[in-house]
Amino acid sequence: MAEVKTTFPIKGMHCASCVRVLEKTLSRVVGVKEANVNLATEKTTVTYDDKECTPEQMESAVAGVGYKASLPSSDGKAMVEGEAIDEDKEKAEKLKELKSLKNKVIVSLIIGALIFWGGFPGLMDIAPSFLKNFWLQLVLATIVQFWPGLEFYKATIPALKHRTANMDTLVAIGTTAAYLYSAAVTIFPQIIQGLGVEPLPYFDVATIVIGLILLGRYFEAKAKIGTSEAIKKLIGLQAKTARVLRDGKEVDIPINEVVIGDIIRVRPGEKIPVDGVIQDGESSIDESMITGESIPVDKARGDTVVGATMNKSGTFTYKATKVGQETMLAQIIKLVQEAQGSKAPIQRVADLISSYFVPIVIMLSIATFAVWYVFGGSQAFLFALLNTVAVLIIACPCAMGLATPTAIMVGTGIGAEHGILIKDAESLEIAHKVNSIVFDKTGTLTKGQPEVTDIIPANQVSKAELLKVSASVEKGSEHSLAEAIVKGAEKKSVALSKVEKFKAIAGHGVAGLVDGKQVYFGNRKLMEQEKIGIGNYLEQIERLENEGKTVMMLGIGGKLAGLIGVADTIKDSAKEGVEALQKRGIEVIMITGDNQRTANAIAQKLGIKRILAEVLPDQKEAEIRKIQSEGKVVAMVGDGINDAPALAAADIGIAMGTGTDVAIEAADITLINKDLRSVASAIELSKKTMRTIKLNLFWAFGYNVILIPVAMGILYPFFTILMNPIFASVAMATSSISVVSNSLLLKRIKI
Repeated sequence: MAEVKTTFPIKGMHCASCVRVLEKTLSRVVGVKEANVNLATEKTTVTYDDKECTPEQMESAVAGVGYKASLPSSDGKAMVEGEAIDEDKEKAEKLKELKSLKNKVIVSLIIGALIFWGGFPGLMDIAPSFLKNFWLQLVLATIVQFWPGLEFYKATIPALKHRTANMDTLVAIGTTAAYLYSAAVTIFPQIIQGLGVEPLPYFDVATIVIGLILLGRYFEAKAKIGTSEAIKKLIGLQAKTARVLRDGKEVDIPINEVVIGDIIRVRPGEKIPVDGVIQDGESSIDESMITGESIPVDKARGDTVVGATMNKSGTFTYKATKVGQETMLAQIIKLVQEAQGSKAPIQRVADLISSYFVPIVIMLSIATFAVWYVFGGSQAFLFALLNTVAVLIIACPCAMGLATPTAIMVGTGIGAEHGILIKDAESLEIAHKVNSIVFDKTGTLTKGQPEVTDIIPANQVSKAELLKVSASVEKGSEHSLAEAIVKGAEKKSVALSKVEKFKAIAGHGVAGLVDGKQVYFGNRKLMEQEKIGIGNYLEQIERLENEGKTVMMLGIGGKLAGLIGVADTIKDSAKEGVEALQKRGIEVIMITGDNQRTANAIAQKLGIKRILAEVLPDQKEAEIRKIQSEGKVVAMVGDGINDAPALAAADIGIAMGTGTDVAIEAADITLINKDLRSVASAIELSKKTMRTIKLNLFWAFGYNVILIPVAMGILYPFFTILMNPIFASVAMATSSISVVSNSLLLKRIKI
């Protein structure tokens, strides 16, 4: 047995009941162990035994219930380059579908509004006479029913063939019933009038329902269009070529031709193509694209390097140890894919409820027709038809379709006004339940840019002189700490001196002649190497290091001239943001790749008690899973590429607007205002929006629970009252209006 896990797209899904049908269908295929269908990403992740079944069998099963699956590659994996092509093609197709859907929405709603104006009692009195013509209404309604409405039939017909049903089925049956009845009224008005019923058509019901359902789908599709961007941007990080030593010559080859064991040369300013180990040379490498840490790391012979990171200074050669799907970047891509393909447990409950609603309504409409046909007396068929149409119209899921998206539209609009971008309904559904929030340190709680924090002169050297000489000698260095010191001098308008005989000492610091004096600037190792005494300042050095600062030391003429502390400073909004969450009883956790001492120093200033330090990039997602295993609903706040898998794995991923595009795409909520206090605001917005959504759903289901029995004729034996389909359409419209109005009340809230 060889168990394979693969992910592939499925087209044609529109509702939660579609998800339920597909999961059940795929699970029935022999050899499939687990099928997880994700409506948001329109993809399914299947775990199967490749000895018992093939992707072709899964594709056939999916096609059998009216959907279309795009086959994965034969080995269940997609190469990075091929995947990039697929993502481009998929996005182009989605944009094309979105444009077509928009056109259908516009046509449906304009025609629906015209028919409503010309056919609704009371309103039709002020309509132009040509709009009151039922034959014109028939022509207009036919256009909507069989062009925009065609996709409902395309999904319904194969579903009915395989004895399944979804929201498309209900929309198709309900609108068709209204359309056919209205057509009959238009073509045979005398027959209807002869039965004692006023011959009024309900074309407006069919057209407006189609338009509103498609409008909801348009907004949903628009929100989904960017779900693949995170993967595409991750792929774009990798180098396109590699300079490889072969047969004694250096040749540039495409990255997909690099094999394990190749010796690769990397020059300053170039991206490192694949993972490996340095063989010769030294350099400073910016690994922030992978680690999120802002300070470049010094590397020498024997050290590992990671593909997609940037070589800052020296030239070196290294041996490729991991290529293709085995590189760290490829693993991060895989983690993001799998995390995005996972599903919150509460969504499964929603899927289950929705899967039963449609068949129940269909059975009730059939029962209504049968009962009235048997016991309806001389007008049995008419009573059966009218009551069945009333049931289907009153039960049409327009209000249920609007309940969530209208509240989401208002809620997300309020969020956007406050610099909080919320991606989808599921994010709002879960955010208010969060009881544990994990903050990445660098770039999230801190600014992500080293700054000079302390200037401590020694041996009668002034602070100005210490900063001037240090910045002068560091001017020629490419190290980010050097940049921080030079910027520190610029802020204080310190004039720099000319440096002669500049020399970068890898892993130690820099040296040069400043104003004719020999100067050394670097770490303890450099001071020891040059026999510059620091004994009298060890206590101050340790104090700064315990505060999480990097200490640089300046030696002039063989004597210590002073210390400069450099650190990544805390964001202005961090402390208040953490306190706001703690006041709500939410546990705050900090995660970082830094050492424990640096992490403790930052956490202490912010009042954070739980710290996860020295966590490697590929371990962050696992740490999130561990916290979730404690029974907690977890939010992750981050900004780096290395945070993307953790953001996607968390119940709610929150990205800083200052972070990478990949982190933002992988997250559920993005704080474009860069204010950490907005994390608490987002949770408060979630709480109030979810309250509105629940009230909307109560009204939507309430109308059905109360009025479906009325539409079936339950009041007739007692009061001889039947619900005319026109009143059913009014009730349906009223339910939609109440839902929209309730959602608009959200605009009054303050966060």
